[in-house]
Amino acid sequence: MKNRRALYLTVCAALCLMFGALSVQAQTTNPAQAETKEDDTNLETQLYLILGTNQDVTDSRLPTSLDPVVKELRAALPFKNYRLAATLINRVKNDSRLSLSWVGGTLASATPNTPSLTPSFSQFNVRQVRVVRNSQGQPIVQMLGFNFGARIPIQVSGAIAANGAVAPAFNYENTGLSTDISMRESEPVIVGTMNIGPSGDAIILVVAAKRTLK
Repeated sequence: MKNRRALYLTVCAALCLMFGALSVQAQTTNPAQAETKEDDTNLETQLYLILGTNQDVTDSRLPTSLDPVVKELRAALPFKNYRLAATLINRVKNDSRLSLSWVGGTLASATPNTPSLTPSFSQFNVRQVRVVRNSQGQPIVQMLGFNFGARIPIQVSGAIAANGAVAPAFNYENTGLSTDISMRESEPVIVGTMNIGPSGDAIILVVAAKRTLK
């Protein structure tokens, strides 16, 4: 009887230790399982190129989602008008990179001497786009190695034709910006401004990002 009782107590103690370990393990792993797995998340990035100018523009309408940004720009910058020069929407996997380049219309305001058909060459690169959580546990989007560059046509002295007319000539000058940024989901933020050309125009970079379900 003594041996059976000792064996019974030993088995009970072992079971208690085993269930206690399983309970501790469940408590330590369940919070991690409850957190959203971000590895398979896709992100939709939106890059807006806004031109700030004191010249008249034919279309100054901007997306309503940029209303807070425009309000901030009008309070901080002295430009009379703003127009949307380009909108770029791309999808990228969480914790991945993004790179694209394109040829578009001139980023400077068109004048009789700088026709709108003069193209600009632009590049947009992000070394790493990822979703992280801040100290309050809220998701934020980070863009590490954010880089924008453009080649802008600048008018220079042109050749004089036989009839005395001066044919306009252009040199391409580089402009760009590099930084690391963090932002809330779906909230457009101003990344920076870049002056372009003698006209005093400026390119304002605005970016936003959000997670997608697919």
